[in-house]
Amino acid sequence: MRKWLIAALVLSLGVLLPTADAGKKTKSDGEDPKEALQALQEFIGGWKGTANDKKLGFWTEKSDWSWRFKGKDVWMSFKLDNSKLYKEGEVRYLPEKSKYQITLINKAGVKAVYEGEIKKKTLTVERVNPDTEETEQIKLFSPSDDRLVYSKWVKRGTQLSKQLEVGYTREGVTFGLEPGGKRPVCCVTGGLGTMTVSFGGATYYVCCSG
Repeated sequence: MRKWLIAALVLSLGVLLPTADAGKKTKSDGEDPKEALQALQEFIGGWKGTANDKKLGFWTEKSDWSWRFKGKDVWMSFKLDNSKLYKEGEVRYLPEKSKYQITLINKAGVKAVYEGEIKKKTLTVERVNPDTEETEQIKLFSPSDDRLVYSKWVKRGTQLSKQLEVGYTREGVTFGLEPGGKRPVCCVTGGLGTMTVSFGGATYYVCCSG
């Protein structure tokens, strides 16, 4: 009788345990790309920015970010207007790697693919340039609802050297002024603007010489 009870108990547990785990995701399922990309929701919208490139100098550009959907596929895309380097790109989440992927398309139509993670509210991705064999790193972060900062770095040995930085302000927000027009704000970092730079007949506040 005792053996029969033990056998019945084991059988019942074998039936119940798969049911209890049925709703749980396994590692192979990965995180839902749409949920992962929600962390970048603040990037969506139109932006106007000032770029500072180590070789090409200053210019102004515009960027427009949007969600894209095709069947079950979901990603973000962005268009760049008046950039001297790039014309468009996209951001995807790769659940099988638990990484974000940024694809940049330059003015000649050549693609560059970067992968990485979000750390301390900054999306940091990198790749090894097949032509130079140098590690390139891209950082994207939004210090506030109305600011977006993009920078590109090159790793030489253990040192990172900044090659490009673009400070964006959301369309409809005045450059260099906080809401209410109180203090000058750096158009690159979103911090307090301590000096001015003139470009294209306009004056912009910055907080460093770059």
